[in-house]
Amino acid sequence: MRNLVFILSLLLAPLAAADDITLRLFRDKSPVTVENFLGYVDAGFYNGTIFHRVIPDFMVQGGGFLPDMQEKETGEPIVNEAKNRLHNTRGTVAMARTNDPDSATAQFFINVRNNLRLDWSPGRPGYTVFGEVIDGMSVVDYIVTAPTGSAGGHQNVPLEPITIIEATRQGAP
Repeated sequence: MRNLVFILSLLLAPLAAADDITLRLFRDKSPVTVENFLGYVDAGFYNGTIFHRVIPDFMVQGGGFLPDMQEKETGEPIVNEAKNRLHNTRGTVAMARTNDPDSATAQFFINVRNNLRLDWSPGRPGYTVFGEVIDGMSVVDYIVTAPTGSAGGHQNVPLEPITIIEATRQGAP
């Protein structure tokens, strides 16, 4: 399998429509995670969700909440594939999860710096990297400058919603 299997474009508001983020997904290294992610894309799940957690010099997280901070209902959790030898480096995309390593559902994050402490190692389950930004990292760098506060019981929430208008596949499935 080739790494460049799918490209995902995210249109962000209030940014201009031309400011997309395009991802290359690593189906060969994270097959369960990529299939899970694409299932949400194909179902239109991410459309209208926000980047609800923005932490400078760390990451931007999205894919699970609406602008009013209501959490969307998700499917079943998936197995953690963090032993895939992919690293949480700047521009990579990984699945968010709870303290349970096998709890990832729909939420994902984009690393804005190298976060190797999030990688798998003996005794640390890590966070599954399943893609990378191939175009639009400047948009991610812009998102991380958003003023944040607390909302809906969560911290680091942008004061103005940064909304994923549409998430779509590009290219052949």
